Amino acid sequence: WDFNGSFHQPPALLMMGIPGLETLHPWISIPFCALYLTALLGNCGILFIIGRTPSLHEPMYCFLSMLALTDLGLALCTLPTTLGLFWFNVRRIGFDACLTQMYFIHILSFIESSVLLAMAFDRFVAISHPLRHAAILTKATVLKIGVAIVLRGMVSLLPIPFLLKRLSYCGRTELSHSFCFHPDIMNLACADIKVNVFYGMVILLSTVGMDFIFIVLSYILILRTVASLTSREECLKALNTCVSHICAVLVFFIPMIGLSMIHRFGKNVPPLVNTFVAYIYLIIPPALNPVIYSIKSTHIRQALLRALCRKRG
Repeated sequence: WDFNGSFHQPPALLMMGIPGLETLHPWISIPFCALYLTALLGNCGILFIIGRTPSLHEPMYCFLSMLALTDLGLALCTLPTTLGLFWFNVRRIGFDACLTQMYFIHILSFIESSVLLAMAFDRFVAISHPLRHAAILTKATVLKIGVAIVLRGMVSLLPIPFLLKRLSYCGRTELSHSFCFHPDIMNLACADIKVNVFYGMVILLSTVGMDFIFIVLSYILILRTVASLTSREECLKALNTCVSHICAVLVFFIPMIGLSMIHRFGKNVPPLVNTFVAYIYLIIPPALNPVIYSIKSTHIRQALLRALCRKRG
């Protein structure tokens, strides 16, 4: 933490696209554009439908609105730098701008993890205590949960930019992706980064790690409740309400865990694998979640059809 004469921050960092495929970036941008367009339209559509349909103003769909808003934010955080690099080869990003993008990417990732936990709790209460569901998850309670989720993400990650700014950087300025990650920036430093590594690991395990554990515990309790139901139809109906959420959990947590392991232990992993997993983690969930919920949720699908019919009429 001591300031010395070697202290140095680069004015800008250089972002990387897909290593070895730089000449194909204009063509590679086509599927990325399709994914970003799906994420923007899909999540805006979910928010519009839930906002305009009073029958969907329930805890489950309130949490789905939070998820859609978070996914929308994630897509907007990475879209400018990713498409700017693929279309116009804009690799340079200011150091402070990079820290700002990194801060919001990590905040939104942590918020998404917490929202998925809140949705798991909602499914547990709805299946295990259906008569008390409305009394437990009132609108005020859902609002308090939402505020707590945002505050937890903001406060826990607030020291990260300051921990990075106090480091000295020399030599390398090339990032591994077309957006800014904490481990990626941290590894460019030519100073002791033990504090950054320790704090990053503690925060990751105490937030996202705990969220994942509690999601698993929620589904263990849900399966115990479902197993006690006498009717096979009731079992299938109860489990069917969880399918969309399980898909969203898998789509988010599998690439996130993979990327965390690569950044911390994958010294010999090819750069292409690192880049591929990072894009899956940040772009695929925002694009897939609205599609998953639109297909699996009868209420969302019916509200969407009604909205389309009104426009045609």
